[in-house]
Amino acid sequence: MGRLFGTDGVRGVANQTLTPELAFGLGRAAAFYFKKRESGDRSRVLIGRDTRLSGEMLEAALAAGIMSVGVDVTRVGIIPTPGVAFLCRKMKMTAGVMISASHNPVEDNGIKFFDQNGFKLTDAVEDEIEALYRNQLDQIERPIGTGVGRIFDEYDAVQLYEDFLASSVSVRFDGLKIVVDCGFGAAYDLAPRVLRRLGAEVIALNDRNDGSRINVNCGSTHPESLQKEVVARGADLGIAHDGDADRVIAVDEAGRIVDGDQIITICGLNLKREGKLKNNKVAVTLYSNLGLIQAFKKNQVEVVVTANGDRYVLEAMLNQDLVIGGEQSGHIIFLDKNSTGDGILTALQLIAVMIKSSAKLSGLASEMKRAPQVLENVRVNRKEEWEQNTAVQAVLKKATDQLGSEGRIVVRASGTEPLIRVMAEGPDEAELRRIVGEVVATIKTELGT
Repeated sequence: MGRLFGTDGVRGVANQTLTPELAFGLGRAAAFYFKKRESGDRSRVLIGRDTRLSGEMLEAALAAGIMSVGVDVTRVGIIPTPGVAFLCRKMKMTAGVMISASHNPVEDNGIKFFDQNGFKLTDAVEDEIEALYRNQLDQIERPIGTGVGRIFDEYDAVQLYEDFLASSVSVRFDGLKIVVDCGFGAAYDLAPRVLRRLGAEVIALNDRNDGSRINVNCGSTHPESLQKEVVARGADLGIAHDGDADRVIAVDEAGRIVDGDQIITICGLNLKREGKLKNNKVAVTLYSNLGLIQAFKKNQVEVVVTANGDRYVLEAMLNQDLVIGGEQSGHIIFLDKNSTGDGILTALQLIAVMIKSSAKLSGLASEMKRAPQVLENVRVNRKEEWEQNTAVQAVLKKATDQLGSEGRIVVRASGTEPLIRVMAEGPDEAELRRIVGEVVATIKTELGT
């Protein structure tokens, strides 16, 4: 029996593996866990969701499970994941829950929990909740009468999050033309609204509450249409969010991608210039481009490299008292502002650097000279077996020997999808593609669908 919680909450195909019954049980287990640690007033858990069609079904089941333990539920409706994290603190909630599968396909969904301070749960806490769900669900209390939990709808709470976002920058965006791809996701209305509030001329793409099209050939994982639109409209830049808007990918005025590594470099170096880069460090994962490390090294900034995943970036930031860290995917944490990756917040910080430096995005992005990097995802049946497979390990050793000291190869199983990710980096892109191709072919043969 595998672990219920993955690298970012509980995920699965909605109504198939992530069922209403599972959501109900998780709600009971989590509510019981949090209620035991609450003192004083009655416990209350905040629930937000993205636009996915299955969101309402899972929200209803999750809320019923929470209320069955005598804990109240505050529903805030469609909101980005970082909005839930922010509102946990702002509204003094016992805990928060986001129903979303982020950048995954529309048929998937997920449930991720936040504590009262807006931080995602540690592995240890998730394990406690999972143990309650698997072993003690029938023994958890069932209050009656006035002891049963209730639902409170506070859909206007998103305004608190919007006000926070708008106040996170000290400059106006007047005179900028910005194209924003909302990906039919949680930021479909909020992202364009905040940019317009700050004075920008905004061209919004995929800005409807249409969960049937969330992440479908749009958003941060498919920025091709955004690139074309930026050039066609003569815009200063483009912004693309994923389904729950905890990520952002930018596009410069010439239609070129500016990824998370470049955004971290731009914002991190600006913090350094302003004397606000605490402890003179940034945190990134092992997937970050070597060009990022070189750019910060050139400016006497230390780069802390963590295992892949935003939870490991956050752990390093908390342990070493850092203010910025993130991933190449565009999941970037400004820890002095919010407790998790925040796509809209990050976009605003990036644009503010453009305004303050009177620079085009292309010029700022050039501060990082990208090393050639090739990444391929392999869909497999048995992703857990790659580390024990003799043929896979043999081809990886061969690849490592071929790359030598000037490059590297990184392989890992996705924590949220049936994929194995293969990334190689080095001076020669053609050589990288050949090496990655050999590794991918072996993985497909040994473990593929």
